[in-house]
Amino acid sequence: MSLKMRKSKVNHPVPECAVAACMWLLGGVWTPNLLWSLSGGPRRFGELRVDIPGISAKMLSVRLKEMEEKGVVVRTVLATSPPSAEYSLSELGLELLPAIEAIAKIGYRLRLEQEVGG
Repeated sequence: MSLKMRKSKVNHPVPECAVAACMWLLGGVWTPNLLWSLSGGPRRFGELRVDIPGISAKMLSVRLKEMEEKGVVVRTVLATSPPSAEYSLSELGLELLPAIEAIAKIGYRLRLEQEVGG
């Protein structure tokens, strides 16, 4: 007999564990990619689509909104015609960069080891 999982209708609060709290900020497909792309400075939506091949416009929009709600990204509306917006890292987002850089460094090393060994 298989168990049927119920869908939660409750927004989960930030976990009390320090590591879990950071992972909550970084969670979600494409979030680390967005952090990495925004580490170079403010970017517009279209620029982020180019920076991150494979991400759909809908997914990019969802992730940016989530990251803005979590306080990782700041959305600034520009006084252009037509109006546009750019996204940048908040202070919290900037604090997360060393963690992303460390993860990227390990990822590069693992990929190199796989290429050499396999």
